[in-house]
Amino acid sequence: MEWDEQVYTCYEALKEVCRVTWQEPALRKLDEAFRYVRSVVGDRQFKTGEYILVHALEVATIIAEEIGLEPDSVITGMLHNVMYADLAKKVAHGEIEEHFGTTVSANLEGMTKINSLGTDTVELHPENYRKLLLALAGDVRVILIKTADRLQVMRHLDLYPEEVRYRLANETSHLYAPLAHRLGLYAINSELQDLCLKYQNFKGYSYVTTRLAETQKERENFVAEFVKPLEKTLRERGYEFSMKARTKSVYSIWNKMQKKKVSFDEVLDLFAIRIILDSDSRNEKTDCWTVYSIVTEQYQANPERMRDWITIPKSNGYESLHATVMGPHGRWVEVQIRTRRMDEVAEKGLAAHWKYKGGKESTSFESWLTGIREILENPELNVVDFIDQFQLDVYKDETFVFTPRGDLKKMPAGSTLLDFAYEIHSHLGDKCVGGMVNGKKVTLRYKLKNGDQVVIDTSNNQKPKMDWLEFVVTSKAISRVKASLNEEKKNLATQGREILIRKFKNWKLELNDDAIRKMLKKYEFKLAADFYGEVASGKIDPLELKALFTEKPGEQDVRQTLGDLVPEKVFHELPAGGNDDYLVIDNHLKNINYKLARCCNPVYGDAIFGFVTIRDGIKIHRTSCPNAQQMKERFPYRIIRARWKETSTPGAFLTTLYISGTDEAGIVSDLSHIIAKDTGARLRSIHINSNRGKFEGILKISVLSLDHLEFLLQKMKKVKGVISVTRGEN
Repeated sequence: MEWDEQVYTCYEALKEVCRVTWQEPALRKLDEAFRYVRSVVGDRQFKTGEYILVHALEVATIIAEEIGLEPDSVITGMLHNVMYADLAKKVAHGEIEEHFGTTVSANLEGMTKINSLGTDTVELHPENYRKLLLALAGDVRVILIKTADRLQVMRHLDLYPEEVRYRLANETSHLYAPLAHRLGLYAINSELQDLCLKYQNFKGYSYVTTRLAETQKERENFVAEFVKPLEKTLRERGYEFSMKARTKSVYSIWNKMQKKKVSFDEVLDLFAIRIILDSDSRNEKTDCWTVYSIVTEQYQANPERMRDWITIPKSNGYESLHATVMGPHGRWVEVQIRTRRMDEVAEKGLAAHWKYKGGKESTSFESWLTGIREILENPELNVVDFIDQFQLDVYKDETFVFTPRGDLKKMPAGSTLLDFAYEIHSHLGDKCVGGMVNGKKVTLRYKLKNGDQVVIDTSNNQKPKMDWLEFVVTSKAISRVKASLNEEKKNLATQGREILIRKFKNWKLELNDDAIRKMLKKYEFKLAADFYGEVASGKIDPLELKALFTEKPGEQDVRQTLGDLVPEKVFHELPAGGNDDYLVIDNHLKNINYKLARCCNPVYGDAIFGFVTIRDGIKIHRTSCPNAQQMKERFPYRIIRARWKETSTPGAFLTTLYISGTDEAGIVSDLSHIIAKDTGARLRSIHINSNRGKFEGILKISVLSLDHLEFLLQKMKKVKGVISVTRGEN
C-alpha cells in the first residue's frame, strides 16, 4: 500500500471512531492536528521502516477507541512524535500551545520527558527508571497516552531487532502492563502480557494458543449449554441484558500452569461468563444482587469463591459481582455480573470513570500516585527492587480495613499491621510497636483481614529493624524500612571510621587506602562502609586490627593494652600498679569498671588475670579457670595481668563447694553451724540430695579470702559423716 493511501486509511478509521461521540468543533480541531503533524513528519520513517505518521495515527485510535479519552488526549497521541529528534523541522512547545491549547502542550511535554529517557535495562540504568516513573506519576493522562503508545509498539514488535524486542518486552511486563492493570485497563493489560509472553517465551505462548484453538468448539458447546437456562429465567423476569464468554488470557493460563504446576487440561477456570445488565443507575446494585440470586438458584455456588466488588469497588474503580458455580458435567464456572456502566469502567478503566464522574479524577488513584511519587523521591531507593515490588503490588487482590475513625483503607492482600502503619504515615510505621485489631492486641506481623478496624501503637524508642523486611509486603513499607536501615548503617559507618582514625593516630600509624584495603581483605568485606559498621558495633577488635600492622602486638604493658581496648574515661579511672605491669584489683569492688567472672568465681588471694570484654568491661578470672586456656589462645591481646590490692579489710567473695558423705542425723545443722558460727562465712544457698544412706550437696558460700576459704574447708572435713569437700570451678 502506498504511503498516502496507508495514512488516509488510518486517519479515516480514527475519524470514524471519533464521529460517534465528538462535537463538530472537536472534529475540526482533529483535522487541523492531522494537517499539522503531516506537514511536520511527512513520509519519514523510524529505523524499523514503520512510517512515523502511521504509528501516531494508530496510537491516537487506541486512545479514542480502546481507552476512550477526550479529544485533547487523542490529539496529543496524534502529535506525540512531532518533536522526534531526527525530524528536519523543530517544533517548540509554545507553537503547540498556540495551535492546540495548554492541555495538549502539557501532555506533549510529559511525553517528551518520557521519550528522552534511555531505559535499555533496569539494571544498567536504574536512575533513568526512577525519572521515568516520576514522569509517569505526574499526570494520569500522560500514563494513559504512553500506555497506548507502548501497546502500538508491542503490536508491531516483529519490526524491531531481536535485542530491542527483549528490552521492550521486559520493560512492558515490569512497568506498562502493571500500570494498565492499576488504571483498570484490563483488556489492554491482558494483551500487553500476552505480547510479552510471545517474545519472552514463544514456546509457552505457542503451546497455550494452540491448545485454546483445539478446544474452542468444546468451550462454545459448554457455554451454550450453561447459559440457556439462565437466559430463559432472566427474560422471564424482565431483564434487558447481554451475555458473553470471556476466555482467560494466554499469559494468565500459562502463569497459572507454572504457579500451580498443572497441565493445560487441569486449568479449571479457562473462561468466565459475563452477564451485562441494562440497568437504571438507581437500581444497579439491587439488579446485580437479584441476578446473583438467580444464578445461584440455578447452579450450586462455591461460597468461598464469591467476590463482592459492588459494595466496595476496587481502587481503580472496578465494580462487579463474581460467583463461582458448578455447571453442567461437574465443571466449575465463574460468572461475572455487572451493569453496562460497570462493564465500560472495567474495560476502559479510569477513562470511563472520568466520563461518569463528569471529568473528575479518581481520588484513590491520585492518592496512590502521590504515594508512588513519595517513594521515588527517596534518594536511597533501590529502583531495581522497587520495580519488582511494584509489579507484585499491582496484581495482588485488595483487603479492606478501617482506621479508628472509620475511614476505609484498601491494602494489598497479605498486608500486615506494619504495612498499614506505613500506609498511614512513614513516621507512624517507623515507631510502630504493635496495635489493636477489633479490640484485641496484635503484633507487627498480624495479617490484615477484610473488615478489620485497626489502631496503631507507637513508641519513641522504636526504630526500623532488619527482620521487618521479612514480613512487610507493600512497596511503600519496604522502601521506607530499607531507607531507614541504610541511614542507620551510614551513621554507624561514620562512627566506625572516626574510631579507626583515633586509634591509628594513637598507634602512630597512617590510615591510608593501603591500610583500608588490607583490613577489608583480612575480614572479607567488599565495602568499607560495612567494615566501619562492624568496628562501630564492637564486632571487630581494635587490637586485632593493630596486629595487622605490628609484629608483636602482645608485648606491651598493661596500661597501653587497656588504652587500646577500653573507653578513655574508663581507662583513666582504672587503678594500676606503680610500674604499670599489673591491673590492681581492689577487693571492695567499688569500681564498676571490672567484675568477677561467674565461670570461676575468683576469691581474694587466688592467682588471677583480667580479660577485656566487648560490652561488659573487664572480667577477672582465676588462672585455673576452665575457660582460661581458650581465652589466652584466641584473644591474647585481651589478656591483662592482674593482682589483688593489699588490704586489711577484705570484702565478700562468692564460691561454690561440693560435698559428699554418709547421711548422718543433723549433718546439715552441723555444717550450717560451722559455716556461720565457727568460721564467720555466710551460706547463700544449699542443695542436698540423699539416696540409700549417702548424700551429695552443693553449697554457695561467701568468704573473705583464699585463706578464709581454706580454713572453712578444713573445718567442714572434720564433721562426722563428711567424706569429701572440694571447691568448684564456679
